[in-house]
Amino acid sequence: MSRTCQKCGKGTTSGNNVPRKGLPRKKGGGGVKIGVKTKRKFKVNIQTKNTIENGIKKRIRLCTRCLRTMYKEKV
Repeated sequence: MSRTCQKCGKGTTSGNNVPRKGLPRKKGGGGVKIGVKTKRKFKVNIQTKNTIENGIKKRIRLCTRCLRTMYKEKV
């Protein structure tokens, strides 16, 4: 099973870790230097939810955004 929402299709995305070293000039330092950027993953907060569709119980995997907006009633 992949880490994706079955309703909206939201999945894991990639980005960068950006380390910022030093004290900003506004706070009396010499300025912020950006270090070496490394890759990272932004994982989706996936929850399982039991639902009833056409009289059949199903377990679906949803992101928390879809849980909040589409499935407010409890099953």
